[in-house]
Amino acid sequence: MKLKDKVAIVTGAGSGFGEGIAKLYAQEGARLVIADIRKDAACRVAAEIAGGGNRAVASETDVSQNAQVEAMVKLALDRFGRLDIVVNNAGATHKSQPMLQVDEETFDRIYAVNVKSLFLSARHAVPVFEKQGGGVILNIASTAGVRPRPGLTWYNGSKGAAVILTKSMAVELAPLKIRVNAINPVMGETGLLSQFLPGDDTPEVRAKVIATIPLGRLSRPLDIARAAVFLASEDAGFITGVCLEVDGGRCV
Repeated sequence: MKLKDKVAIVTGAGSGFGEGIAKLYAQEGARLVIADIRKDAACRVAAEIAGGGNRAVASETDVSQNAQVEAMVKLALDRFGRLDIVVNNAGATHKSQPMLQVDEETFDRIYAVNVKSLFLSARHAVPVFEKQGGGVILNIASTAGVRPRPGLTWYNGSKGAAVILTKSMAVELAPLKIRVNAINPVMGETGLLSQFLPGDDTPEVRAKVIATIPLGRLSRPLDIARAAVFLASEDAGFITGVCLEVDGGRCV
């Protein structure tokens, strides 16, 4: 098992990519904090993992709130005694629309969840990693930060920030043996899909998006989870500052 006895926090793990990552981490031997702003979703995933013979605990966490992120990290330490991996997966977006139609409250929420959360998780996890002699941070960014689509301008910008922050954090934290990487998924089969689509969620609209992906389908949680296992494992022990497109060729 590639993550045997590792302790990982996965944010936004109550559904979608985060749930997929958490469940595959558990299969690979990790112990998990399942963090999500929705308590019921976090508890469901934690219970399903625990039912499979692995250990997991739920954390009701708004990743944009300092005290809640601090409590999330403390929960990992209190329950499991250490912390090895933080996956910053929780995300927010706006409905695909002209940029000036997005209201200020929505803009603020997107940057709080997608960007400020990276600052907060680092603030509380990095000192733990430093004491332990190393650790892994994995940010779930997006192809939106590399090859933006119209209608998602403010979301695109937040993911562009995640990409450059990943690279900068990797360089700064390397002397502490902390690796920092990102995954850039293409549009995926998750609960946020309808927000990203340029119109209603119909077969015709999906077909237009899929036509831009050379491998001919949307991404799936398992696609992202497999990459997340690799980047968190010793197989990637000499990889840092990488933003890996898991996109079926979208960014080529």
